[in-house]
Amino acid sequence: MAAQSSAAPRPLSAGRSGPLTGRFRVPGDKSISHRALMLGALATGETVVTGLLEAGDVMNTAAAMRAFGAAVTRDGDGTWRVRGVGVGGLLEPTGVVDFGNAGTGVRLCMGLVAGQPISVTFTGDGSLVKRPMGRVLEPLRRMGVEVIARSGDRLPLTLRGAATPLPIEYRVPVPSAQVKSCVLLAGLGTPGVTTVIEPVFTRDHTERMLAGFGAAIEVETDADGVRTIRLEGRPELKAQHVTVPADPSSAAFPIVAALIVPGSDLTVEGVLMNPARIGLITTLIEMGADITLENERESGGEKIADVRARASALKGVTVPPERAPSMIDEYPVLAVAAAVAEGETMMLGIEEMRVKESDRVAAVAAGLAANGVSVREGPDWLAVTGGRVRGGGHVVTHLDHRIAMSFLVLGFVADRPVTVDDGAVIATSFPDFEASMTAAGGGFTEEQAA
Repeated sequence: MAAQSSAAPRPLSAGRSGPLTGRFRVPGDKSISHRALMLGALATGETVVTGLLEAGDVMNTAAAMRAFGAAVTRDGDGTWRVRGVGVGGLLEPTGVVDFGNAGTGVRLCMGLVAGQPISVTFTGDGSLVKRPMGRVLEPLRRMGVEVIARSGDRLPLTLRGAATPLPIEYRVPVPSAQVKSCVLLAGLGTPGVTTVIEPVFTRDHTERMLAGFGAAIEVETDADGVRTIRLEGRPELKAQHVTVPADPSSAAFPIVAALIVPGSDLTVEGVLMNPARIGLITTLIEMGADITLENERESGGEKIADVRARASALKGVTVPPERAPSMIDEYPVLAVAAAVAEGETMMLGIEEMRVKESDRVAAVAAGLAANGVSVREGPDWLAVTGGRVRGGGHVVTHLDHRIAMSFLVLGFVADRPVTVDDGAVIATSFPDFEASMTAAGGGFTEEQAA
């Protein structure tokens, strides 16, 4: 059963599009935006953030940091300022902290709370309260955190941070940047050294930003690629100037659209090229995509480039399971590319997709089938056979912004328009998606109601 939204759904349709052209800007990276606000709240002095993603998920994190006592403000030019309270200085909120749809925000924030003797009640929207929190709560309990939660460790729940938190050595059981980051952030408020062992490399924004703010953090990688991360607790973090690059997960939608719409030539500007985030680019190039990286540069320890995508004849490939951590949010739009590629695309090792904003494997399979695309699914895999997209289907988004955007992109190449049941959820990560895609040549209507 689909989760219920607090706002009235806004059905949205996309129909066959002419060539998509020009230069395209996407919002700031969501992962870096969350972390910049959180570390700014723990730093001494004023952290200045430019390029922050001003979408629902990140705005909920900003509100949470205010509830913990940090001063978070926005200048007229879009610059954000965070005057922190220092490590150990978070205040106990007077009310419930509501993270809306922000799974990353709430899981990382639980880590912030863990090392301080305060009680915090967390909740979220109809989608977030269904998502499991046990994988971050398990290590936090080992550090001494008290958890009061309903069955299945789901929101709403209350955490009481440990008065004397215990440093732990924690081996992450499944690849998850959220679990790793939660434990590291908990380690900030914990005396001694907190150690995280990561058998499979996941996005490393937390480690990079902790170092940038002055934390004592070491990362060692052995011959088998296992990473051991050690963080010394209770440092003094220093305020920084953070420039947030464009989000590769949001860039995925115009990139795939340009590849599959005939005659397209679109350049997406200033995209984050962190090695842990470019699995989709790697996969698309293997499928025959005409993608080039231009104006490559570095900012704040992160690689950035303009990504030029031109219409291409794609072919199906097998995506190996070890690539999943570097593109876990991009599989829905990869499935759209696969729907028009020649042959079958097999995506392996994607069980993490089943515990995102929705069960994305099931949602993608149902949406593709509704629009005449041949698709098969298993517990940790999805297989899509490409061809002509009949379209005309109605897609249930389950309040999932990436499902909504992916199927609107599919509509650009379908014989008949593709309708999603709620375009409003896109504001979670990409508020200007519809306007930006329209400016590039895409077409939307709101006439087809559910």
